Amino acid sequence: MKYIKFSNGDEMPMIGLGTAGIPIDQSYDVVREAIKIGYRHFDCSPIYKNEAEVGRALNEAIKDGEVTREELWITSKLWNSDHRYNDVEPACEKSLEAMGLDYFDLYLIHWPVAVERGIEWAQNEEEHLAEEEAPLEDTWTGMEDCLAEGTTKHIGVSNFNINKLKLILEECMDPPEVNQCEWHPYLPQQTLYDFCKSNKIKMTAYAPLGSPGRPDEYRSATDPDLLAEPAITDIANKHGMTPAQALLAYGLTRKMAVIPRSTNTGRLQDNFDAQDLKLDREDLRSLIVLSKFRYFKGEEHTSNGSPYKLTDIWEY
Repeated sequence: MKYIKFSNGDEMPMIGLGTAGIPIDQSYDVVREAIKIGYRHFDCSPIYKNEAEVGRALNEAIKDGEVTREELWITSKLWNSDHRYNDVEPACEKSLEAMGLDYFDLYLIHWPVAVERGIEWAQNEEEHLAEEEAPLEDTWTGMEDCLAEGTTKHIGVSNFNINKLKLILEECMDPPEVNQCEWHPYLPQQTLYDFCKSNKIKMTAYAPLGSPGRPDEYRSATDPDLLAEPAITDIANKHGMTPAQALLAYGLTRKMAVIPRSTNTGRLQDNFDAQDLKLDREDLRSLIVLSKFRYFKGEEHTSNGSPYKLTDIWEY
């Protein structure tokens, strides 16, 4: 298995299973099957609504001797409604309780936007919080408290652009160790990638396959199909791999962790096996020139009276 190594020696498996969008009634079985295949990295969040089922699968696999807790890497995230300083630690502890865990290996701020307590998706101006009402610097201090208390071993962010990262880096005692963002050949985010690398921030790619199973509200008829992209299928045919494996191998070549989601046993196995595959320089050159496209626009965080703009989130 390939790993990303942290400064304290901890290692995060580079192939993980994203649990976003896995139906509640399938979550337990999918996670148990993934563990049998060899997955040790699981990416979670309370907003995915399957914490209890994922946690039960993890704990029963440990109980049955299939894996030890120390072999697992469990990531979870702080939702937008818990950005006030006093809400950060309780939110982390609530997710740990829901999953039946003593600690997370990595805890991330899910989005650089804040809403009122108890709100999942803000529907009006009153349900949003302006930046001064829940400053990211205060949220990050709460994340540092989680680190100090041992409820998580590492802390980081998700969907943060360079300006937001600079804001944290200028104020923090413990810098972000990971930035998780949408990343694939249509969205290489080279400027952000270079900034993170220069600041020793590891990167995790969500939607590395172009999120073919994303909900209807995140798709339109004109969206390009990354898995059917000729440059990808050519690479796959050239090396005798699937298009999905070619995309995952691309992310791994760039030294990023990748967290594809699947509920299909065969595809779970194929995705896991991608860590043994390699692309050559010619393959990489053919992907650099592809047109750019973002599957997750983030407009749900910048509408309905939101004080945030897309430029507050993305790197353009």
